[in-house]
Amino acid sequence: MTVALDVKAAPAADWAELARRARLRRRATTALLYGVLALGSLPILVPYLWLFTVSVSGRTGASTTVLWRTLAILMPALLAWSILRVSIVEPRRLLWTQLALAAVTLGALAVVTGPYLHAQNWRFLWNSNIADTLKGASGVGGAFPSVWTAFGNSLILALTQMTLVVIVSTLAGYYLSRFDFPGRAATLKGLLLLHAFPAMTLIIPIFLLMYWIGLLDTLTGVVLVIAALELPFAIFVMKGFFDAVPWDIEMSAMTDGASRRQAFYMVVLPQVKAGMLAVAVFAFLRGWEEYVFVRTLLFQKTNWTMSLYLFWMYEDVMGTDYAMVSAIGVFYVLPSIVLYVMCQKYLTQMSFGGIKG
Repeated sequence: MTVALDVKAAPAADWAELARRARLRRRATTALLYGVLALGSLPILVPYLWLFTVSVSGRTGASTTVLWRTLAILMPALLAWSILRVSIVEPRRLLWTQLALAAVTLGALAVVTGPYLHAQNWRFLWNSNIADTLKGASGVGGAFPSVWTAFGNSLILALTQMTLVVIVSTLAGYYLSRFDFPGRAATLKGLLLLHAFPAMTLIIPIFLLMYWIGLLDTLTGVVLVIAALELPFAIFVMKGFFDAVPWDIEMSAMTDGASRRQAFYMVVLPQVKAGMLAVAVFAFLRGWEEYVFVRTLLFQKTNWTMSLYLFWMYEDVMGTDYAMVSAIGVFYVLPSIVLYVMCQKYLTQMSFGGIKG
């Protein structure tokens, strides 16, 4: 009996050692991955961080000081966070440790950068004539509009074309996925072909078309143009999502007495909500950041969007106060960041044609 126990004890010890080595290897690999991702993100994050530091510090050497001091604090904090993520398993303990790390990081940032920070560059939010104060008159003929006017126009443009793209692409994607009709294959190929053409080649034809139908220098015209350019790819994406929904569940709903429309709304549509959300987010960002067609089709300053407003601020005010222009740039980026933070959970779980992203 003693010999048998000794024989069983040896493999158990080996398994414990192998498990310990596997845990160490996994933690080391994960920590290395976090470190590589942090270093790889620096070329992308540093320009945005510099833009933010200039917007809250000013055009003097203070902005450079704030930038390097911020990086000197954030990089060790990011490294410490990656180590905590792989070394602490218990969720509650990990949460409190991360909160403590965040509090220490914010406190260090307040101490080393606080004396350089101020909100003077953000005065454009409450002073609509700040650009004219700095330069006297706009190079585009007359006073600058309020930044809130441009912000509202951008919001209307992005939300309206996003709604159009989501509705049309959802209905068209469902029809292409569920129905077989003459020319279906040619339609799918045409959608991809339309998306392949550079939009720049269409500026002159679209300009003339908007002029002939009376939509030149209107937000409605720009909304229709951007929505038309986004629809081919959005329809193709939504078709992939509908293809991943089994036909049997829709047939089961109709067998139980539901109409085709009820089966679509109550059974099929909830299955593709991740795709609708993805299309909505990308369509919103496309409308929010649009510049080429806005610059071509809009003339009156009351129709300016944020991209056009920022462009003319660069042209007229950059040499006078580039810190305020940087603040406007940060203000321009904020809605995109907020939208991503709100939707990232769903975007990372979405799938294209049954392949999860």
